[in-house]
Amino acid sequence: MIIPNIFYRKNRILLKELTKTDFKLRYQGSVLGYLWALLRPLMMFAILYVVFAKLLRFGSDIPHYPVYLLTGTTLWSFFTECTGQGIQAMLARGELIRKISFPKYIVVASTTFTALINLAINLVVVVVFALINGVTPSLSWLLVPVFVLELYLLALGISFLFGAINVKFRDVASIWDVLIQALFYAVPIIYPIAMVANESQLAAKIILLNPIAQIIQDVRYNLITTETVTTWNFFSNPIAMAVPIAIVVAVIVLGAIYFRRKSKFFAEEV
Repeated sequence: MIIPNIFYRKNRILLKELTKTDFKLRYQGSVLGYLWALLRPLMMFAILYVVFAKLLRFGSDIPHYPVYLLTGTTLWSFFTECTGQGIQAMLARGELIRKISFPKYIVVASTTFTALINLAINLVVVVVFALINGVTPSLSWLLVPVFVLELYLLALGISFLFGAINVKFRDVASIWDVLIQALFYAVPIIYPIAMVANESQLAAKIILLNPIAQIIQDVRYNLITTETVTTWNFFSNPIAMAVPIAIVVAVIVLGAIYFRRKSKFFAEEV
């Protein structure tokens, strides 16, 4: 038992150091430094709010819509950062992988942990903004970390799967960038899902089967307003309710298995 514990401790230290290094390097050389962790989602929120809430009048029937929108953009920014950096992680750390023998999952995990740190900072801003906007605190806020964990596992599974493929086929990262742009409009970040349901119940159901949509709506439901349409109050079929979670489980399991099988060849291919 002593030897496994030593290796576990070394891996944990390596993960910690890589996470710290990645977080520092990400903002090195920029004038605002770590403030960019806050500014990116806030700037995205400001642009979307002006265009869609003020000009196009989206969300006028949703309580605390500014918080509603900020929550969506914050979670989306985390997902895109986590997957984008995770998919590129093996290539970014190619020199380290060639020189040192260690579990390769640590490289991807350290990158996604950096995104998780950024999310934690941004969620504090969301909570403060919610309180200023008049949202009443409740015990349901304690459920938010559960859905954040679900989103993280989904992003981690995608990072493992596509990150492993990207080592050999470098086009994967570029393809993912295009897909993520298209996916943005397939998730109810800007528009309320009720608006879609009024036009097409089928389209609303398809959107809510997407685990990203399920997670964002559940966070909004528990953090902002119970008037939020979620997978749980939109579907009556328990099987349909379980689909988003089943997708997350499938992605993380498939990603981990595929990554483990291919990791033995990474040092030769990066």
